[in-house]
Amino acid sequence: MPVVVIVGGQWGDEGKGKVVDLLAERANMVARYSGGNNAGHTVVNRFGEFKLHLVPSGIFHAGVDCIIGNGVVINPRVLIEEIDHLQSRGIEVNRLFISDRANLIMPYHIIRDELEEKARGSVALGTTKQGIGPAYADKVARRGLRAGDLADIELFGKRLRAFLTYQNETIVNVFEAAPLSFDEIYREYRTYAERLVPFIRETSIMVNEAADRGDIVLLEGAQGTMLDIDFGTYPFVTSSPPTAWGACLGVGLSPRKIHRIVGVFKAYTTRVGGGPFPTEIKDAPGEEIRQRGREYGTTTGRPRRCGWFDGVAARFSAMLNGYTGIAITKFDILDSFPTIKLCTGYEMDGKVLKHPPSNTEALSRCRPIYEEMPGWQSPTNGVRRFDALPEPAKNYIRRIEEIVGCPVNLISVGARREETITLNPIL
Repeated sequence: MPVVVIVGGQWGDEGKGKVVDLLAERANMVARYSGGNNAGHTVVNRFGEFKLHLVPSGIFHAGVDCIIGNGVVINPRVLIEEIDHLQSRGIEVNRLFISDRANLIMPYHIIRDELEEKARGSVALGTTKQGIGPAYADKVARRGLRAGDLADIELFGKRLRAFLTYQNETIVNVFEAAPLSFDEIYREYRTYAERLVPFIRETSIMVNEAADRGDIVLLEGAQGTMLDIDFGTYPFVTSSPPTAWGACLGVGLSPRKIHRIVGVFKAYTTRVGGGPFPTEIKDAPGEEIRQRGREYGTTTGRPRRCGWFDGVAARFSAMLNGYTGIAITKFDILDSFPTIKLCTGYEMDGKVLKHPPSNTEALSRCRPIYEEMPGWQSPTNGVRRFDALPEPAKNYIRRIEEIVGCPVNLISVGARREETITLNPIL
């Protein structure tokens, strides 16, 4: 049975939560492999609507082990609030496990994130200010505190004291802000330890044993490929690899154990925050997409920037990840449009580009080359078979397959599980 990676194919917010929730019905394990509570996965099922920031989207299925992997950075307060909310609505969390190697977000990470973003002024990145970037920076600099450290709270305190001295020097001397109190942070994290230590495990062993048994394992990504720290629109990117190779790093699994890689794409494109966005629509159609698609950030509530499907970015995303198939979400949002545009190339300085330039300034000069296709102007949210779609809708899907270079596995025509058209089963 397969190990399947679910990857965001665009700039995040593609609907990965719904896809994972749908597939988890048949899975044995779902493991989140990257990001932090800057991610927000919306799931609508028989229990209601949920906005998950850290807990894997498989949590709604009894018997599914849910892993928060070592590649995730964890804000303990946010995680505990999420656990409490799930339990208050009747969702069991007894099969939730946290990697002992996952780094913790500390109060000084959140403060630094806010201070650094403010200092950038007109060139601010549009960070969520949740402390994600500074937490990953400290992880790489080897001054991070990990979930497993909470098991020995006295040792945790000794390490915290040493690291806080360094952090306060930066906060006070560089940003001229007030220092943080060791006693306050230590008391706060002692409380978190009491709640979270029972969930903490060496999860890489669990994931590998499940894969070796032939269990169905879903590896759930956060954000999207075009926000990758190396291959995204740097520096307007996230601080971890949301890509297929990030899944291996983020749970401790060999690439040889991956069977399928599914890219999730909206039928159009969105992004949140700063950075170039070649197909952005700044007039009425963009606002119509935003309102019909409820395109507001799950974590921040900020309005998302909306644009037509970017085939250049999608093709690049497919090249990097090696998708075996793709899922198209929010297809029904385009039901009302008389014509729909697809970007098939970029024009920059008189040249046609088939791949996005790595330089952000160059990408900001790119202009989309569009194909215009007729819309279908009829509701699709009640459709359950591909052959029952209007002909223009089927043509749009086929053209996306041609551009991306791999088959469409499923089409989401609404927020609920059952509002899905399956073309080629993933499991």
